[in-house]
Amino acid sequence: MGKRGSYHHGDLRAALVEAALALIAERGIDALSVAEAARRTGVSPGAPYRHFPTRLALLKAAATRAAELLAAELREAPRPAGDPVEALAATAAVYVRFVVRHHAGFDLIFAEQLRPLADPALGAAGRAVMDVLLPLGLEITGDAAAALDLLEKHIAAAHGYAALHLSGFMRRRAPGVEDIAAGAAETSRTLAKAAQH
Repeated sequence: MGKRGSYHHGDLRAALVEAALALIAERGIDALSVAEAARRTGVSPGAPYRHFPTRLALLKAAATRAAELLAAELREAPRPAGDPVEALAATAAVYVRFVVRHHAGFDLIFAEQLRPLADPALGAAGRAVMDVLLPLGLEITGDAAAALDLLEKHIAAAHGYAALHLSGFMRRRAPGVEDIAAGAAETSRTLAKAAQH
């Protein structure tokens, strides 16, 4: 990816989004720059502006892509027949693995900087994530408000486990990503059982 012209005609936009996701993974959301994404993609500093006129536009595209990838992985989470508690717990483990692998999760998808944009593509991608989780929450609680409350706690717990692992805080006690994923799943399971109707 480091040489000019290393992308194929027609996929510069996708290459820039992938470069943006890599930058965010390495340095965090605030360190994202269009110029650095261009450098990593091997194009001139002006080339990205045809696709992304601002840093915020590139950030929005990266968040949309992250949400699409997360939704796809959540849809593939194990779904034990007739057991929404275990299905929800499985999504916590999937989320942890996703965040550890991509270093991006709900912090990117629902970044404060993106809220004023009300972008349809990002909104649809975020809803695709919730379309996986909300039916499980409703099946567990039997009530929309209770389901949203459960999902808020579920997301906070899963994201917390992933963030603490990435920061190094959990590595002594639970060194591997599977240990962290199991912890997130167990916490989700406990929350879901407490919320069952």
